[in-house]
Amino acid sequence: MFLAELQPEEKRAFLELAAMIANIDGNLSIFESSILSKFQKEMGLKDYKHEGLAIEDILKTFKTERSKNIVLAELLQLIYSDGVFQEKENETIQIIKEHFGFDANEFGSFKDWIEKIKELSVT
Repeated sequence: MFLAELQPEEKRAFLELAAMIANIDGNLSIFESSILSKFQKEMGLKDYKHEGLAIEDILKTFKTERSKNIVLAELLQLIYSDGVFQEKENETIQIIKEHFGFDANEFGSFKDWIEKIKELSVT
């Protein structure tokens, strides 16, 4: 939805993070694969090849509040795409949330918002 607003280096970092989360359980679902393709298309990076960067290096790329909000919202959309919020996904989101400085209320609001969007897209 908002990925086009990211800076070029943020777009590449976001794709690294999204690929990491989508593959975190060792099983890339058709839903996750579809969302990853959508992300790449939205950012004009259809041919991007993942580098497998460390999460700490990826997260340093996002400096503005706006880019952090975009990243979290889009990643939650990816996580909820297969209908399952797995423990490993939750652990990674917690790392991201803490690194970005989101408190529990902000994070809860993001989750609620993404769940509502998902409900709208199903109907």
